[in-house]
Amino acid sequence: MKKVLLTALLSTLSAASAATLVFGGNGEPVSLESGNITDGISILVQRQIYDTLVDFEDGTTNLKPGLATKWTANANNTAWTFTLRKGVRFHDGTPMNADAVIFNLSRWWDKSHPYGFRDQGRTFEIVGELLGGYKGDATAVIKNIVKVNDSTVRVDLNKPSSVLPDVLAAGYFGIASPAAIKKDGAKYGTPASKPVGTGPFIFQSWRTGDRVTLLPNKLYWGEKAKVDQLVIRSIKDASQRLNELKAGTIDFANDLTPDSLKSVQGDKNLVAVKRPSFNVGFLSLNNRNQYLKNDKVRQAISMAINKKEIANAFWNGLGTSNASFLPPVLAWANSPKVPADYKFDPAAAKKMLADAGYPNGFSIDLWYMPVSRPYFPTPKPIAEAIAADLSAIGVKVNLKTEDWAKYLDDRNKEPGFDMYMIGWTGDYGDPDNFYGAYYGSNASDDINWNPANVETLLQQGRAAATQAAKAKVYQQLHEITYNAAYRIPMVHSNPLAAARSYVKGWTPSPLGSEPFNTISVPGKK
Repeated sequence: MKKVLLTALLSTLSAASAATLVFGGNGEPVSLESGNITDGISILVQRQIYDTLVDFEDGTTNLKPGLATKWTANANNTAWTFTLRKGVRFHDGTPMNADAVIFNLSRWWDKSHPYGFRDQGRTFEIVGELLGGYKGDATAVIKNIVKVNDSTVRVDLNKPSSVLPDVLAAGYFGIASPAAIKKDGAKYGTPASKPVGTGPFIFQSWRTGDRVTLLPNKLYWGEKAKVDQLVIRSIKDASQRLNELKAGTIDFANDLTPDSLKSVQGDKNLVAVKRPSFNVGFLSLNNRNQYLKNDKVRQAISMAINKKEIANAFWNGLGTSNASFLPPVLAWANSPKVPADYKFDPAAAKKMLADAGYPNGFSIDLWYMPVSRPYFPTPKPIAEAIAADLSAIGVKVNLKTEDWAKYLDDRNKEPGFDMYMIGWTGDYGDPDNFYGAYYGSNASDDINWNPANVETLLQQGRAAATQAAKAKVYQQLHEITYNAAYRIPMVHSNPLAAARSYVKGWTPSPLGSEPFNTISVPGKK
């Protein structure tokens, strides 16, 4: 009898285990508060908890309905009307309606909103980057947010924008429960709170430095989760993620190092997954630094780094180097006047340094991120390679790093970092998302460079309604930013992911994250 009971118990435990989906993330979220993040792992977790107004078709950047079933613009794209899905409720049972949507949009955009908690550290930085600024700013895209009725919201704009639905589809802008935000106050989004959305999974717990645990939303309006539990673990080291994947302690993982490809392909229990290239890893140079203010110094640095060799050494065929800030799929917006890549010429770079007044070089800090990213899978060795190239022309590089959340924060605080590695995975399929995120007002504090012509072109790009019209604008931006060399694109990568062979229904997005409600693990033991 005991043996029968034991067998039944083991069977039950096995079934429970098989119904738990475990993802290996490259770190832990900075925050689970929508609108107040810029990093990929926060987006990935939030996509499970929240829905956005507009969504993306699986594996593409094509738009599809989310919490809004349709969206329409007026004749000149200065007002967008969103018709909301009826009958949807937040995980706490409160209704998702026009009031809830306006509450979310307003607290991100309006610095005086009583539940924006700006006085307690909130910045909603991404709103400034992707939407030009905040309420009252001359550069802000949004002019007003209007409740038409309980299921209709209109967003009036200060200037035409053809991409507003794409922006609001980005993973930063999940719609959260106003009641939950009011309840938790400034704690909302931290491990001490309970983030509440309408998404396919419900937040259960956040064990700092270890994992976020989620449960399926059985009342979800869309495709319901196919597992009984989702665990998103924080595993900063890429080699550890691979080892755990091989051991079966996690089911799938992102951001493996490119040199892991052969190891993954050689394991019969694993399937290699290459995300489409939709990112850029780059080096940012700060105009506040006495040396980097000099055009010739920045040009010398751009010529001293052997980008192609670095890409070959660290991306194992999964990365390409060129002179564009845009990923290959958006190459239609590149200027034919810009060379295919930055010229690698250490001798000319050394001479240019001397012409700039620094024949003996100088010393400067280079900051590298402490976590692997899709565009920089092994940040420290890559930083060391950059430092070695610069030392060859007399520039002594001091390598520095710090905690990821602090890194993201400190880069924008004066005086900022001299030089630092950073990157971007696109959030929607338009050049505006790349240029607008790192150039112009509210997006260039880290480099202290925002000429008026760049801001004007960014606004023209957002207003352009056709690809041909957009191309004319972004080609000009390409030329200006290439010649300025404040942001030097290093690589566009095909991020390597992998899964256990029993993982079914995973369609990785080029945007770097996707909801996991389509995934099942039928053969998991």
